[in-house]
Amino acid sequence: MSTIAQSARAGGARSRSGARRRPWVFGGGVLWIVLFAALLAGVVAVNVTVLRLNLGLDQVGRERTELRADISRLRSELSSASATSRVDRLAQKELGLVQAESDEMIFVRLGR
Repeated sequence: MSTIAQSARAGGARSRSGARRRPWVFGGGVLWIVLFAALLAGVVAVNVTVLRLNLGLDQVGRERTELRADISRLRSELSSASATSRVDRLAQKELGLVQAESDEMIFVRLGR
């Protein structure tokens, strides 16, 4: 056998029998899988939380719109209820009051 063949054979035999196993970095593939699963679970939990917050914001937005509509309606009712012409008409119809003449008016001075 030639020198090259002997050295190749000797090197091959040495590498198979005397080869050291490399230690698994961070415990091997199982640890990496567990790590990535935990990270993925965290991302999913954050997404679920954001989705719940968005649903809550949508509900609050709808309530806000309803409240603004109610406020507008109530302002309109208040405006029409406090109109001078309406108050005069109700005073005449329901209470039987009439407009006082200018000579019937008496002004009272309050002393200071």
